[in-house]
Amino acid sequence: MSIIRVFIAVLLALLAFAPPSRAAQAQAETGTIFTLWPFLDYRESPAEGFSNLSILGPLIKFQKKGADRDTAFRPFFYQSNQDHDRRSATYFLYPAAFTENTPETDTFEVVRLFQKSDFRKDQGTERDASAMLFPFYIAGRSEKRGDYRSFFPFYGDIYDRFWRDEYHFLMFPLYGSTVNRGTTVKHYLYPFFSTTSGEKESGFELFPLYGQSAKEGVYSKRYVLWPFYTTGKSALNTDNPTEKSFLFPLYASTDSPKKTSRSFFWPFFGYTEDRAQQSKEIDYFWPLLYTVRGPKRNADNYLPLYSRDTFADGEKRWYLWPFFRHEEIRSEAFNRDYDRVLFFLYRSSHESWPKDGRQRSRTALWPLFLYQTKERGVSSISLPAPVESVLDKDGIEKNWAPLWRLYQRRWDEDGNSASSLLWNLYWHERRGEQLAYELFPLVFYRGGKTESEVKLFKGLVSWKSGDQGTDLSLFWLPFGLKWGEK
Repeated sequence: MSIIRVFIAVLLALLAFAPPSRAAQAQAETGTIFTLWPFLDYRESPAEGFSNLSILGPLIKFQKKGADRDTAFRPFFYQSNQDHDRRSATYFLYPAAFTENTPETDTFEVVRLFQKSDFRKDQGTERDASAMLFPFYIAGRSEKRGDYRSFFPFYGDIYDRFWRDEYHFLMFPLYGSTVNRGTTVKHYLYPFFSTTSGEKESGFELFPLYGQSAKEGVYSKRYVLWPFYTTGKSALNTDNPTEKSFLFPLYASTDSPKKTSRSFFWPFFGYTEDRAQQSKEIDYFWPLLYTVRGPKRNADNYLPLYSRDTFADGEKRWYLWPFFRHEEIRSEAFNRDYDRVLFFLYRSSHESWPKDGRQRSRTALWPLFLYQTKERGVSSISLPAPVESVLDKDGIEKNWAPLWRLYQRRWDEDGNSASSLLWNLYWHERRGEQLAYELFPLVFYRGGKTESEVKLFKGLVSWKSGDQGTDLSLFWLPFGLKWGEK
């Protein structure tokens, strides 16, 4: 951090020796702008409680808005603190690692493999904690069974996680077991040998030669030379008991009160009658050629030429897959239109909420530009955009995108705008009646309804005009000619 301290010291020294403002009150209203491209860029707006210090273009950033703070040392570090909802997030060389702190939980994660979370009660005391270096170390606490730890592949117990009630293993794959809803499956030399047990339930497997299991009044299933022959019955204790048979690839069948399905020489021909959804599907070469007809859904799939799937709240269409895809959703609460060309070459989405009038949009053309309109009516365009059409992630936006954005522009519905070229080599801002722009170091302009200021070569020639008269100064001197004072 020594480099940062040096730059801040230089900034304070330059501000200290900068020519004093003729009207301190006017400066407090319009704010402060100081630039020394590409080393320093400082902007302050006391009326909005905003200040931003950028060092070496987009590399280092200190920003304050009200009680919120943002600090960046791109691309290695980015920290955001939101005081209004007591949230903070820190990214380390995103997506390598990040931390997130909220009133409910603290989370630390490294490349999706190591994760540590601490959960708190309303009073802020610790309620639960978990840690994971997947798959080698997993630890946590279950409300029903207490603390657990797993050291893969040597020994482990895991509770209420990964879609099962319990996991146990010892020198995996020699031994492992799972428990879920009263059913215990034990594996020996996984996946070749296993047994199944439970209340009125039993089974065994010698994979892939033969396997069977059954629970009285609930289900039964069997396979021989998996996956070539499988058969089974399920949901026997419901109003929709289902029976399935599969002789791969010659024949497959599904029969239940709500559905009948047949497949011959899969995937070449099949049909499904879904009586619950009142629809019929005919497969000619699944999943490329098929049709669906029904009151809630209709589909014509002739990929790669054309595909259309309509349903109650919208539709999906493909043209010359994977060239162009269109999706839309329509409802009283939410609407969405989404277009995609060659997966990520071009992506465009528009979302709206009719009840409260909110809307937002996002369009990206790889690798040229990104255009966005936020819900609060702020629009922006930036270029180039080498990643944005592929990944729409907050970590990319904060840690990486400012490094490659040569040009950016933001504007709102009230006419306010801000533009930047080459990280503020040229910048242009308009806020209400206030206008300011600079082409470093040639010309700087700042003006409003009653005052204006022009500087050439950062003050070699400086001209100011306002209610207190006109000033002309040369060679960066703090004094000069003055006339027309009222």
